[in-house]
Amino acid sequence: MLEVRGLQAWYGKSHILHGVDLRIGAGEIVALLGRNGVGRSTTIKAIMGDVVRTGSVVFKGRELVALKPHQIAHAGIGYVPENRDIFPSLTVHQNLMLGEKRGGNGRAPRWSFDDMYRMFPRLKERQHTEAGVLSGGEQQMLTLCRTLMGDPELIMIDEPTEGLAPKIVELVAEYLRELKRRGIAVLLVEQKLTIALEVADRCLVMGHGRVVFEGTPAALRADAAVRKEWLEV
Repeated sequence: MLEVRGLQAWYGKSHILHGVDLRIGAGEIVALLGRNGVGRSTTIKAIMGDVVRTGSVVFKGRELVALKPHQIAHAGIGYVPENRDIFPSLTVHQNLMLGEKRGGNGRAPRWSFDDMYRMFPRLKERQHTEAGVLSGGEQQMLTLCRTLMGDPELIMIDEPTEGLAPKIVELVAEYLRELKRRGIAVLLVEQKLTIALEVADRCLVMGHGRVVFEGTPAALRADAAVRKEWLEV
């Protein structure tokens, strides 16, 4: 579904990515792991067209590297940023409405408002509340759901459990499982190794701006040398 080859990216004169290669199959969850500062978030931003980049990003046979972010989103890639990007003066329900995909693609939408409220009952309770007064966890739920309302076939999620209470973390994990059940591919940047290993089909470990390990969660658990060199603090 998604194939990235030789992806390089810069912030100004800072060269962050040095030839990232990765692939994601339909309905597959791939965890992108590594220490802070190795380029995990930049990889997602580069795929989405949010930073200066070179290389190849092919989604469903279409090269995306020359496209703008809104064109990439329209192609079927959703992006949940780490900063919980919501519209604070709009209600929860209005935020979800803004996420709805406009224009038909020949099939019925995969997701409804009822789906969102079933996954996160707290959002249903708060549906008429302005998003700006929600807690951090509630805002994260809303960002995840608003992205889904765009009916993406691949969703890239950056640190969805950062700073959340354990109960909310488990809700986010169940959200990821629901995506898998519905056949949505996921590229997940996640600092909590236990969550990533639980939900992912494959794990990629980054170091020095490139992928240094690829394998199943079981293979990563078994490889103490990789964990020590690239993951452990």
